[in-house]
Amino acid sequence: MLKLSQLSHVLLAALVSISFAKTVNAEPTATLTVVVNGIHHKKGEICFRVYANEKGFPMSNSSGSQSGCIKITGTSVKKEFSGLKPGTYAVSVLDDQNGDHKLNKDFFGIPKEGFGISKNPTVSIQTGTPKFRDASFVVNKNTTVNIIMKYSLDS
Repeated sequence: MLKLSQLSHVLLAALVSISFAKTVNAEPTATLTVVVNGIHHKKGEICFRVYANEKGFPMSNSSGSQSGCIKITGTSVKKEFSGLKPGTYAVSVLDDQNGDHKLNKDFFGIPKEGFGISKNPTVSIQTGTPKFRDASFVVNKNTTVNIIMKYSLDS
């Protein structure tokens, strides 16, 4: 029969082995850096939402895997989202001038605030709201995307 101290060493060794096994099998994650250019305002904040699928893209402020807002400090801002699992993502951004963290639109559904979407797709009355597939990109390592802020629909 094992002595108590020998048993504790065996248990400790088993626990250490299990923790190393979990570390080895841990799914890798990546950091997504989003750079927004062409900001017209010097006040307010830019709000970001990272989507892992089409659910709610691009306008839902309750969908998305990560989100956040940062104060506008110039014509360009940058925000990092860490811990993303490898996969396909899309990003929407908003120049939030009134602090409500949503894209305000007029009677016809045309945005009254600046907005941007990853891969900078055309947004017009003819094309309508971009689809996730038109704005998505693969993240399997640290990735940077550049978004150009729009303050009107494309012609």
